[in-house]
Amino acid sequence: MNPRQMTTWTTEDSARLYRIRDWGAGYFDLSDKGEVTAKVGFPAGEVQVSLMDIVSGIGERGLQMPLLLRIENLLDARIALLNESFRAAMARQGYQGSYQGVFPIKVNQQRQVIEEIARFGARYGHGLEAGSKAELVIALSTLPGNGSVVVCNGYKDREFIDLGLRSLKLGYRCIFVIETPTELPIILERSKALGIRPLIGMRAKLATTVGGHWNKTSGDRSIFGLTTSQLIEVVDELKAQGMLDCLQLLHCHLGSQIPNIRDIRSAVMEACRYYINLVREGAPMGFLDLGGGLAVDYLGSRANHTQSMNYTIDEYSAAIVEVVMETLDANQVPHPTIVTESGRPTVAYYSLLLFNIFDVTHFEAGALPSTPPPDENPLIHHLYEVLERLAAGNLQQCYNKTCFYRDEIREQFKRGQVSLRTRSLAENLILEILQRILAILEKNGETPPELEGLREQLADIYYGNLSVFQSLPDHWAIGQVFPVMPIHRLGERPSREAIIADITCDSDGRIDNFIDVHGTRKTLPLHPLKDGEEYYLGVFLVGAYQETLGDLHNLFGDTNVVSVRINEDGSFDLTREDQGDSIADILGYVQYNAKELFERFRKLAEQGVRQGSLSIAERQEILECFAAGLRGYTYFER
Repeated sequence: MNPRQMTTWTTEDSARLYRIRDWGAGYFDLSDKGEVTAKVGFPAGEVQVSLMDIVSGIGERGLQMPLLLRIENLLDARIALLNESFRAAMARQGYQGSYQGVFPIKVNQQRQVIEEIARFGARYGHGLEAGSKAELVIALSTLPGNGSVVVCNGYKDREFIDLGLRSLKLGYRCIFVIETPTELPIILERSKALGIRPLIGMRAKLATTVGGHWNKTSGDRSIFGLTTSQLIEVVDELKAQGMLDCLQLLHCHLGSQIPNIRDIRSAVMEACRYYINLVREGAPMGFLDLGGGLAVDYLGSRANHTQSMNYTIDEYSAAIVEVVMETLDANQVPHPTIVTESGRPTVAYYSLLLFNIFDVTHFEAGALPSTPPPDENPLIHHLYEVLERLAAGNLQQCYNKTCFYRDEIREQFKRGQVSLRTRSLAENLILEILQRILAILEKNGETPPELEGLREQLADIYYGNLSVFQSLPDHWAIGQVFPVMPIHRLGERPSREAIIADITCDSDGRIDNFIDVHGTRKTLPLHPLKDGEEYYLGVFLVGAYQETLGDLHNLFGDTNVVSVRINEDGSFDLTREDQGDSIADILGYVQYNAKELFERFRKLAEQGVRQGSLSIAERQEILECFAAGLRGYTYFER
């Protein structure tokens, strides 16, 4: 779909171009005004709220871009969808066990996120997974002690185990998952010392290797988990200690973001074989924890692609229930409580990053003389000849000649044989030729392989008020593709092709991989900027990991964060506003003291007064400027 080729443009064209109804999973759409809306279901029907209305309300409250917007209703909807999907699959297939959802805290440790999961998830008994002492503290202080499940993964020392054991007396079902053989002696020793019998799980290494980017947690070379011989050793030790009844859970982490449902079915089948054999060993069991794996369709393509998925949550739930039932029924083993640790699909849709564009660079020719100066470099004359003879039938030839003359002129410039003015004229001519070639290619609708990179080469650079390293670290580090699009002006044709550069001083601080109908593309269609008007873009599905993994590249800190709850009447409430880091905050993170810095600068200013380079009034102005800098937002401010 090429916007430049279409004679008319509607919001429906924008919906197809940006594929919002594919990756949006029913949570995002476009209004008749050409604005992105968040969609929330209520008993009386669906409600849509424009993101631009939310942006306007946020601006009136004094918060600037960039900001992270959390829509609480979407988090609630995802928790409900996951639990109800398993409930429905179990009821439909006659499953005799139950489902236990568990959210891994590491996916998004922010207080508001965890508290909302605990609050809304209480109706389903949704639990938490803790992989460290700090996360265990969060879990125990957030969940109620009335049977809440806390799955304890990761390495566990004495402090970790003591806290988990003591929490059993408060009504928590805190299950220690043994990841390595060295953990069992500590659990047994602390259990005897405290007189509290533990709830124990074991993590098995599956031979099944799943597809996707994060597949190193499966297979024989998985970092965590017990081999078959180690599993038997743990069972034998528990028998010897008279504590085999404490073994109640098998944990098998399938992977993360698994795109193919067949891989999931295969891994679940292998996990069931471990479970059956542990029951035969005499362990009571009761919980089959299949870890993560449920994917998010970032591309909206419903495909077996690392950033997509070829199944729905309903299909995922049904497949797991079916495989567990068929495998266990054939061996007369009671149905366990199925546990999944679905983090990414729970929180991804809940958060989106909003930012404004504050500048743009176009790669277009300036004003050109109609003919070259007679005494100008011969290469300039050759470029004019290419421009005059350019036609649909000789595009490749003209492109090759243009690149040759460009390289020759640049080489002569290095040797001092071409002036700066001549090189400037040449660069303008080259841009004009390339833009005309691209225009003919887009009109014809076919691009030869040798010219496929031309659109990217000529794309605008839109400068966004964000730090990729802080807010989208997975895009920079592992090539994660997030849906990116304007949140307004979607009734207008987006006539520019662009990449997005961030505000950092780093060539890697860019977004240059976008979703497309065929997978991904290197440029994004955007609208021309309008004088005096802000242009807002949104990056969607960023709720998983991005807040946790962000770093302080160039000392850009946390953005402003706003949480909203959409009401049934179409209004919305700002339930929480968190100011982003000030410059003083960020400096404190890297061991600077704002008061000391101000005092040093004050002394310099006072010295300037003594030396006569500053008046007293100027001293006050520069000190206030310095103080305002310390108080200021780390991002670009209007």
